[in-house]
Amino acid sequence: MEKKYILSLDQGTSSSRSLLFDTKFNVVGWEQEEFGQYYPKAGWVEHEPLEIWESQIYTSKQLIEKINVSDLVAIGVANQRETIVVWDKKTGIPVYRAIVWQDKRTADLCKKLQDEGWSDYIRENTGLIIDSYFSATKIHWILNVVPGIKEKAKKGEILAGTIDTWLVWKLTGGKVHVTDYSNASRTMLFNIKELQWDKNLLELFKIPENILPEVKSSSEIYGSTDKGIFGREIPIAGIAGDQQAALFGQLCIEKGMAKNTYGTGCFMLMNTGDKIINSESGLLTTIAWGLNGEISYALEGSVFIAGAAIKWLRDALNLIENAKQSEEIALEVENTEEVYVVPAFTGLGAPYWDMYARGAILGLTQGVTDKHIVRSTLESLAYQTMDVLKAMEKDSELKLKSLNVDGGASANNFLMQFQADILNTEVNRPKNIETTALGAALFAGLAIDLWTIKDIVKNREIDRAFEPFMKEEKRKKLYSGWLKAVEKAMNWQQ
Repeated sequence: MEKKYILSLDQGTSSSRSLLFDTKFNVVGWEQEEFGQYYPKAGWVEHEPLEIWESQIYTSKQLIEKINVSDLVAIGVANQRETIVVWDKKTGIPVYRAIVWQDKRTADLCKKLQDEGWSDYIRENTGLIIDSYFSATKIHWILNVVPGIKEKAKKGEILAGTIDTWLVWKLTGGKVHVTDYSNASRTMLFNIKELQWDKNLLELFKIPENILPEVKSSSEIYGSTDKGIFGREIPIAGIAGDQQAALFGQLCIEKGMAKNTYGTGCFMLMNTGDKIINSESGLLTTIAWGLNGEISYALEGSVFIAGAAIKWLRDALNLIENAKQSEEIALEVENTEEVYVVPAFTGLGAPYWDMYARGAILGLTQGVTDKHIVRSTLESLAYQTMDVLKAMEKDSELKLKSLNVDGGASANNFLMQFQADILNTEVNRPKNIETTALGAALFAGLAIDLWTIKDIVKNREIDRAFEPFMKEEKRKKLYSGWLKAVEKAMNWQQ
């Protein structure tokens, strides 16, 4: 039987990963390479676009060496969203480092736009709230700070795009400048009702439309790789922002289905079908994907710091040697001694949207040890998810029967059990927790008719279901303490 593989590029905030999927949706190999994180000033976060490209192509080539390249039938791309790259169209050289989704340098501009009354228009037409998290103010900043770039942009000599756009442009040798609906909907420039770049917002941010990519569906053949990269041309057939890719990879393809991904950040999405639900609770309305000529929408709650908090325990505090050890240490103590860690290192996301919040450890006594800090940090991921879920249920008027989980920290059994307990909801972890990469691969495979939706649904397997056991009185007390701690951390820098 002829072997066929899909290469999935999972370009994340701290590393580039490449994974190979076979026709049964199994991961048959993967490679990962971390790249530099740059913090020029407080609140600024940058990446080198060429480092991202080099790490992504290195992992891909390492992986492809293990198979016959003729068996590689398509490529799918999933990417960190909102992070923006601006580059010279002729040379392909970035004009500035990539400004990362976590970056806060444009917070004051966002405040100015709010004061000028743009909140309702942006909310109604893009589904987003005004925040430095999104791409628009980052592009505006680069165009206005880098000498000569604004003039070159007007002449059509500059290109801009999110990381998917940058990777596809590089993969095709500069022939294809595209993005998909899911990524476009995260820029604060895309009208999710009219499905085009919003003229009023382009004018507001003084961004020429000619520097932006063409917006296409999440599953179609956009172009092929330059022959010099892998030795032959390979169709690029799937693109989705990482969280939407994970939603699809979790097969949340029906209205009301939801997933939570525990990555650098923590992201919960609920499929709302063809209906745009405007949140009254601080959630975002976003495009889930474009597929077969139809658009699916989603409600999303974004927690900025999740896995990054575990990395903070390891790299900054030296309390753990690796992520897995956090589970072992958390189980060595019975509770947190009523200590709460609020990991608002770059502000708070949904439902608070406080750019000025900062991290805090509250409730310290002499009886508190490093083990309590580790446990409390893990629990903070579950509390933040609870914040988002309560808002999501309120807006959608749907009660979740279960939560689908994925991402690195979903492998932590302590965290998943605490998540089920604090939510009072069943938590389901699939056998394949690489759902972001899987989602990109599924889109690519659908585009080349390698499989059908029916094939995908038939092959889904659950690894473990975590049932809630915590008593209601304890649940309420713990969550009440969390809300009190969050209140203390808010508006810290104002």
